[in-house]
Amino acid sequence: MLNVRRLELLLDVVELGSITAAAEKHVYSPSGVSQQLRRLEAEIGQPLLQRQTRGMVPTDAGHVLAAHTRRILRQMAAAEADLAEIAGLNRGSLTMGTFPTLGGSFLPVVISRFKKEYPAIELHVRSSRFEDLIEMLENGQVGMSLLWDYEWNRMNSEDFALTTVFEDATALIVGKDHRLARRKQVDMADLADEEWIVRGQEHPVVEVLQRSASAAGFTPRIAFHANDYQEAQAMVSVGLGIALAPRTAVVNKHPGVSIVSLGSSAPSRRVLLAHRHDRVRAAAEIAFQTTLLEVAKDSTADFR
Repeated sequence: MLNVRRLELLLDVVELGSITAAAEKHVYSPSGVSQQLRRLEAEIGQPLLQRQTRGMVPTDAGHVLAAHTRRILRQMAAAEADLAEIAGLNRGSLTMGTFPTLGGSFLPVVISRFKKEYPAIELHVRSSRFEDLIEMLENGQVGMSLLWDYEWNRMNSEDFALTTVFEDATALIVGKDHRLARRKQVDMADLADEEWIVRGQEHPVVEVLQRSASAAGFTPRIAFHANDYQEAQAMVSVGLGIALAPRTAVVNKHPGVSIVSLGSSAPSRRVLLAHRHDRVRAAAEIAFQTTLLEVAKDSTADFR
Protein backbone atom coordinates (compact mmCIF):
# COMPACT_ATOMS: atom_id res chain seq x y z
CA MET A 1 0.00 0.00 0.00
CA LEU A 2 1.52 3.30 -1.10
CA ASN A 3 1.82 6.05 1.48
CA VAL A 4 -0.63 8.87 0.66
CA ARG A 5 1.50 11.56 2.29
CA ARG A 6 4.47 10.61 0.09
CA LEU A 7 2.23 10.61 -2.98
CA GLU A 8 1.07 14.11 -2.09
CA LEU A 9 4.69 15.27 -1.74
CA LEU A 10 5.50 13.83 -5.17
CA LEU A 11 2.54 15.65 -6.73
CA ASP A 12 3.56 18.94 -5.15
CA VAL A 13 7.14 18.59 -6.45
CA VAL A 14 5.78 17.86 -9.93
CA GLU A 15 3.36 20.80 -9.86
CA LEU A 16 5.58 23.31 -8.04
CA GLY A 17 8.79 22.29 -9.82
CA SER A 18 11.10 21.88 -6.86
CA ILE A 19 11.63 20.03 -3.62
CA THR A 20 12.19 23.34 -1.83
CA ALA A 21 8.77 24.67 -2.85
CA ALA A 22 7.06 21.45 -1.78
CA ALA A 23 8.89 21.56 1.54
CA GLU A 24 7.77 25.15 2.16
CA LYS A 25 4.16 24.24 1.42
CA HIS A 26 4.16 21.45 4.02
CA VAL A 27 6.53 23.18 6.47
CA TYR A 28 9.08 20.39 6.03
CA SER A 29 12.81 20.62 5.51
CA PRO A 30 13.99 19.97 1.92
CA SER A 31 16.04 17.03 3.18
CA GLY A 32 12.96 15.58 4.85
CA VAL A 33 11.01 15.77 1.59
CA SER A 34 13.90 14.20 -0.32
CA GLN A 35 14.03 11.34 2.17
CA GLN A 36 10.28 10.65 1.80
CA LEU A 37 10.56 10.67 -2.00
CA ARG A 38 13.47 8.23 -1.94
CA ARG A 39 11.35 5.89 0.17
CA LEU A 40 8.51 6.22 -2.33
CA GLU A 41 10.90 5.38 -5.20
CA ALA A 42 12.09 2.35 -3.24
CA GLU A 43 8.46 1.21 -2.84
CA ILE A 44 7.80 1.74 -6.56
CA GLY A 45 11.05 0.18 -7.66
CA GLN A 46 11.85 2.86 -10.25
CA PRO A 47 12.85 6.55 -10.34
CA LEU A 48 10.07 9.13 -10.19
CA LEU A 49 11.98 12.42 -10.52
CA GLN A 50 15.05 13.65 -12.28
CA ARG A 51 16.95 16.89 -11.77
CA GLN A 52 17.33 19.27 -14.69
CA THR A 53 18.52 22.85 -14.98
CA ARG A 54 14.96 24.12 -14.66
CA GLY A 55 14.32 22.05 -11.53
CA MET A 56 12.88 18.65 -10.76
CA VAL A 57 10.85 17.02 -13.53
CA PRO A 58 8.97 13.72 -13.40
CA THR A 59 10.01 10.57 -15.16
CA ASP A 60 7.40 8.63 -17.12
CA ALA A 61 6.60 6.70 -13.94
CA GLY A 62 6.44 10.00 -12.04
CA HIS A 63 3.93 11.43 -14.54
CA VAL A 64 1.69 8.35 -14.26
CA LEU A 65 1.83 8.27 -10.46
CA ALA A 66 1.20 12.02 -10.17
CA ALA A 67 -1.92 11.71 -12.35
CA HIS A 68 -3.27 8.88 -10.18
CA THR A 69 -2.42 10.89 -7.06
CA ARG A 70 -4.57 13.82 -8.23
CA ARG A 71 -7.57 11.49 -8.49
CA ILE A 72 -6.78 9.84 -5.15
CA LEU A 73 -6.57 13.18 -3.35
CA ARG A 74 -9.85 14.35 -4.91
CA GLN A 75 -11.57 11.15 -3.75
CA MET A 76 -10.13 11.53 -0.24
CA ALA A 77 -11.32 15.13 -0.06
CA ALA A 78 -14.79 14.01 -1.17
CA ALA A 79 -14.80 11.25 1.44
CA GLU A 80 -13.82 13.72 4.16
CA ALA A 81 -16.57 16.10 3.06
CA ASP A 82 -19.16 13.30 3.09
CA LEU A 83 -18.09 12.19 6.56
CA ALA A 84 -18.21 15.78 7.78
CA GLU A 85 -21.79 16.06 6.50
CA ILE A 86 -22.75 12.87 8.33
CA ALA A 87 -21.04 14.04 11.52
CA GLY A 88 -22.81 17.37 11.15
CA LEU A 89 -26.16 15.57 10.64
CA ASN A 90 -26.60 17.06 7.18
CA ARG A 91 -27.06 13.57 5.79
CA GLY A 92 -27.13 9.96 6.95
CA SER A 93 -29.57 7.24 7.93
CA LEU A 94 -30.74 5.49 11.07
CA THR A 95 -32.56 2.18 11.59
CA MET A 96 -34.10 1.46 14.97
CA GLY A 97 -36.45 -1.06 16.52
CA THR A 98 -39.52 -0.65 18.69
CA PHE A 99 -42.40 -2.70 20.08
CA PRO A 100 -46.05 -2.05 19.18
CA THR A 101 -47.30 -0.25 22.30
CA LEU A 102 -44.57 2.38 22.03
CA GLY A 103 -44.90 2.48 18.24
CA GLY A 104 -48.51 3.52 18.74
CA SER A 105 -47.98 6.05 21.52
CA PHE A 106 -44.65 7.51 22.58
CA LEU A 107 -42.41 6.95 19.55
CA PRO A 108 -44.38 8.98 16.98
CA VAL A 109 -43.89 12.07 19.18
CA VAL A 110 -40.14 11.43 19.20
CA ILE A 111 -40.01 10.89 15.45
CA SER A 112 -41.97 14.08 14.78
CA ARG A 113 -39.55 16.19 16.83
CA PHE A 114 -36.47 14.46 15.40
CA LYS A 115 -37.57 14.97 11.79
CA LYS A 116 -38.16 18.67 12.43
CA GLU A 117 -34.68 19.07 13.94
CA TYR A 118 -32.83 16.79 11.48
CA PRO A 119 -34.83 16.69 8.22
CA ALA A 120 -31.88 15.34 6.19
CA ILE A 121 -31.57 12.13 8.25
CA GLU A 122 -33.33 9.12 6.71
CA LEU A 123 -35.10 7.25 9.51
CA HIS A 124 -36.26 3.61 9.33
CA VAL A 125 -38.27 1.96 12.13
CA ARG A 126 -38.83 -1.78 12.63
CA SER A 127 -41.65 -2.82 14.96
CA SER A 128 -41.66 -6.37 16.30
CA ARG A 129 -41.87 -8.70 19.29
CA PHE A 130 -39.26 -8.63 22.04
CA GLU A 131 -37.37 -11.74 20.87
CA ASP A 132 -37.19 -10.46 17.29
CA LEU A 133 -35.88 -7.06 18.44
CA ILE A 134 -33.10 -8.79 20.37
CA GLU A 135 -32.13 -10.77 17.28
CA MET A 136 -32.16 -7.65 15.10
CA LEU A 137 -29.87 -5.88 17.56
CA GLU A 138 -27.49 -8.82 17.65
CA ASN A 139 -27.19 -9.20 13.88
CA GLY A 140 -27.04 -5.47 13.16
CA GLN A 141 -30.39 -5.10 11.38
CA VAL A 142 -31.12 -2.22 13.74
CA GLY A 143 -28.58 0.07 15.36
CA MET A 144 -30.62 0.51 18.52
CA SER A 145 -34.00 -0.54 19.82
CA LEU A 146 -36.60 0.27 22.42
CA LEU A 147 -37.13 -2.69 24.77
CA TRP A 148 -38.80 -3.31 28.13
CA ASP A 149 -38.37 -5.38 31.26
CA TYR A 150 -40.01 -5.99 34.65
CA GLU A 151 -38.35 -6.34 38.03
CA TRP A 152 -38.43 -10.15 37.80
CA ASN A 153 -36.81 -10.40 34.36
CA ARG A 154 -34.28 -7.55 34.26
CA MET A 155 -32.17 -7.31 31.13
CA ASN A 156 -28.45 -7.92 31.58
CA SER A 157 -26.37 -4.80 30.92
CA GLU A 158 -23.53 -7.08 29.83
CA ASP A 159 -25.59 -8.10 26.79
CA PHE A 160 -26.36 -4.56 25.61
CA ALA A 161 -25.71 -0.97 26.60
CA LEU A 162 -29.00 0.03 28.28
CA THR A 163 -30.48 3.47 28.95
CA THR A 164 -33.68 3.78 30.98
CA VAL A 165 -36.17 5.93 29.08
CA PHE A 166 -39.08 5.97 31.58
CA GLU A 167 -41.18 3.79 33.88
CA ASP A 168 -44.39 2.62 32.20
CA ALA A 169 -47.01 2.10 34.92
CA THR A 170 -49.59 -0.70 34.83
CA ALA A 171 -53.10 0.73 34.71
CA LEU A 172 -56.59 -0.70 35.21
CA ILE A 173 -59.12 -0.57 32.37
CA VAL A 174 -62.78 -0.57 33.39
CA GLY A 175 -66.01 0.18 31.54
CA LYS A 176 -67.50 3.68 31.75
CA ASP A 177 -70.36 2.34 33.88
CA HIS A 178 -68.17 0.22 36.18
CA ARG A 179 -68.39 0.88 39.92
CA LEU A 180 -64.72 2.03 39.91
CA ALA A 181 -64.85 4.16 36.76
CA ARG A 182 -64.79 7.46 38.65
CA ARG A 183 -62.02 6.48 41.04
CA LYS A 184 -58.57 8.02 40.50
CA GLN A 185 -56.79 5.07 42.10
CA VAL A 186 -57.68 1.61 43.36
CA ASP A 187 -55.77 -1.25 44.92
CA MET A 188 -55.50 -4.73 43.43
CA ALA A 189 -57.08 -6.09 46.63
CA ASP A 190 -60.30 -4.29 45.65
CA LEU A 191 -60.56 -6.41 42.47
CA ALA A 192 -60.74 -9.95 43.83
CA ASP A 193 -64.36 -10.47 42.72
CA GLU A 194 -63.91 -9.18 39.19
CA GLU A 195 -63.65 -11.14 35.94
CA TRP A 196 -60.64 -10.38 33.80
CA ILE A 197 -59.81 -9.88 30.15
CA VAL A 198 -56.20 -10.78 29.38
CA ARG A 199 -53.90 -11.07 26.39
CA GLY A 200 -52.70 -14.45 25.06
CA GLN A 201 -51.19 -16.79 27.65
CA GLU A 202 -47.57 -15.96 26.80
CA HIS A 203 -48.10 -12.19 26.87
CA PRO A 204 -46.22 -10.39 29.68
CA VAL A 205 -49.36 -8.68 31.02
CA VAL A 206 -50.70 -12.13 31.98
CA GLU A 207 -47.78 -12.58 34.37
CA VAL A 208 -48.29 -9.04 35.67
CA LEU A 209 -51.89 -9.93 36.54
CA GLN A 210 -50.94 -13.25 38.11
CA ARG A 211 -48.21 -11.72 40.27
CA SER A 212 -50.32 -8.71 41.29
CA ALA A 213 -53.35 -10.84 42.12
CA SER A 214 -51.25 -13.30 44.10
CA ALA A 215 -49.72 -10.47 46.12
CA ALA A 216 -53.26 -9.18 46.80
CA GLY A 217 -54.40 -12.65 47.93
CA PHE A 218 -56.64 -13.85 45.10
CA THR A 219 -56.62 -15.87 41.89
CA PRO A 220 -58.03 -13.96 38.90
CA ARG A 221 -61.00 -15.41 36.99
CA ILE A 222 -60.38 -15.10 33.24
CA ALA A 223 -63.37 -14.22 31.06
CA PHE A 224 -61.71 -13.56 27.70
CA HIS A 225 -58.35 -13.81 25.92
CA ALA A 226 -57.79 -10.80 23.64
CA ASN A 227 -55.47 -10.65 20.65
CA ASP A 228 -54.44 -7.02 21.27
CA TYR A 229 -55.14 -4.11 23.58
CA GLN A 230 -57.74 -2.60 21.23
CA GLU A 231 -59.77 -5.80 21.44
CA ALA A 232 -59.28 -5.93 25.20
CA GLN A 233 -60.59 -2.36 25.56
CA ALA A 234 -63.59 -3.11 23.35
CA MET A 235 -64.55 -6.14 25.47
CA VAL A 236 -64.10 -4.12 28.66
CA SER A 237 -66.36 -1.40 27.22
CA VAL A 238 -69.27 -3.87 26.90
CA GLY A 239 -68.86 -5.21 30.43
CA LEU A 240 -67.24 -8.58 29.70
CA GLY A 241 -64.59 -7.91 32.34
CA ILE A 242 -61.80 -5.57 33.39
CA ALA A 243 -58.15 -5.59 32.26
CA LEU A 244 -54.61 -4.50 33.00
CA ALA A 245 -52.41 -2.70 30.49
CA PRO A 246 -49.27 -0.58 30.43
CA ARG A 247 -50.11 3.12 30.31
CA THR A 248 -48.55 3.41 26.85
CA ALA A 249 -51.01 0.79 25.56
CA VAL A 250 -54.03 2.94 26.43
CA VAL A 251 -52.87 6.32 25.16
CA ASN A 252 -55.38 5.78 22.36
CA LYS A 253 -58.25 5.05 24.72
CA HIS A 254 -61.55 3.42 23.68
CA PRO A 255 -64.42 5.89 24.32
CA GLY A 256 -66.29 3.29 26.35
CA VAL A 257 -63.63 2.76 29.04
CA SER A 258 -61.99 4.57 31.93
CA ILE A 259 -58.34 4.26 32.92
CA VAL A 260 -57.66 4.02 36.66
CA SER A 261 -54.33 4.09 38.48
CA LEU A 262 -53.26 1.06 40.51
CA GLY A 263 -50.51 2.91 42.35
CA SER A 264 -47.85 0.57 43.67
CA SER A 265 -50.19 -2.45 43.86
CA ALA A 266 -49.22 -3.45 40.29
CA PRO A 267 -45.65 -3.41 38.95
CA SER A 268 -44.52 -0.98 36.26
CA ARG A 269 -42.27 -1.96 33.40
CA ARG A 270 -39.02 -0.24 32.55
CA VAL A 271 -38.77 1.12 28.99
CA LEU A 272 -35.19 0.90 27.74
CA LEU A 273 -33.10 2.00 24.79
CA ALA A 274 -30.52 -0.64 23.88
CA HIS A 275 -27.55 -0.87 21.53
CA ARG A 276 -24.62 -3.24 21.18
CA HIS A 277 -21.50 -2.48 23.21
CA ASP A 278 -19.20 -3.12 20.24
CA ARG A 279 -20.90 -0.73 17.78
CA VAL A 280 -19.32 2.56 16.76
CA ARG A 281 -22.36 4.82 17.01
CA ALA A 282 -23.14 7.27 14.24
CA ALA A 283 -23.94 10.89 15.01
CA ALA A 284 -27.53 10.32 13.87
CA GLU A 285 -28.04 7.61 16.51
CA ILE A 286 -26.67 9.80 19.28
CA ALA A 287 -28.87 12.71 18.16
CA PHE A 288 -31.96 10.47 18.08
CA GLN A 289 -31.23 9.17 21.58
CA THR A 290 -30.92 12.74 22.85
CA THR A 291 -34.26 13.69 21.29
CA LEU A 292 -35.91 10.53 22.64
CA LEU A 293 -34.77 11.21 26.20
CA GLU A 294 -35.90 14.85 25.96
CA VAL A 295 -39.38 13.76 24.86
CA ALA A 296 -39.44 11.12 27.62
CA LYS A 297 -38.63 13.77 30.22
CA ASP A 298 -41.46 15.96 28.93
CA SER A 299 -43.93 13.03 28.79
CA THR A 300 -43.12 11.09 31.97
CA ALA A 301 -46.31 12.16 33.73
CA ASP A 302 -48.42 10.68 30.93
CA PHE A 303 -47.24 7.14 31.71
CA ARG A 304 -47.53 7.06 35.50
